[in-house]
Amino acid sequence: MAKKKIDPKGGNTEALFSISLLKALTLHLICGLGLLSAFWVPNHIYSLHLINHPSQTLRLISVFLAPVLILLYSHLRLDRNKCSYVKAVGRGLLALPAGAVVNALGATILGAPVGFEYVTVYFPKTLHWSLLMSLLTFVPAACVFGSSWSDWHRIFARTKANEFTDYMISLPAHGAVIGAWFGAWPMPLDWESPWQEWPICVTYGAIAGYLVGLVASLGCIFFRNRQQHLKEQ
Repeated sequence: MAKKKIDPKGGNTEALFSISLLKALTLHLICGLGLLSAFWVPNHIYSLHLINHPSQTLRLISVFLAPVLILLYSHLRLDRNKCSYVKAVGRGLLALPAGAVVNALGATILGAPVGFEYVTVYFPKTLHWSLLMSLLTFVPAACVFGSSWSDWHRIFARTKANEFTDYMISLPAHGAVIGAWFGAWPMPLDWESPWQEWPICVTYGAIAGYLVGLVASLGCIFFRNRQQHLKEQ
């Protein structure tokens, strides 16, 4: 179903694909199961664990998760009249490295390890963690909104969701970032546990925050859908 999205401030007015509550639930369920499966495969098939082999594990998670998120969110592209499904997939692929650069810079500014061992030890970990964070934050928005700055600013800077799709993108993305921030708290503590190393605890926090964001977005969609039905009655 398509309907017009009118932005009084001059935003995008292309036909917007409006999804049902059932479709939102199905998409989130696939995303959640895809993420859990991406964690399961390295552990049970390749005998890789995030604690012992963070770089290799994160790389495999991104490889398995990327097609799931890009193919799914490309179906929700905003400008369906001008943007084909293939073009939306291409936007997601281009956003993956671009978002990784932004996440890597942000992590470095906020205290990610740097130093003489950075190139050989920390750079691979930061690279693959940044690719995973890009998948959870930048890629879905790029598939749906493309380069529409007004939409990016609205859901990320102003956190103003107008449609169901906005909740599906903004809340999991914010959850991943907030979860990663909380996950970094144990790193400086002198517990001497292997899971405190960069970026292990940060990854666990990001994944937990992303899953919480998925559930929260479904709750918001359900509440918004119920409000609409009550207004119609």
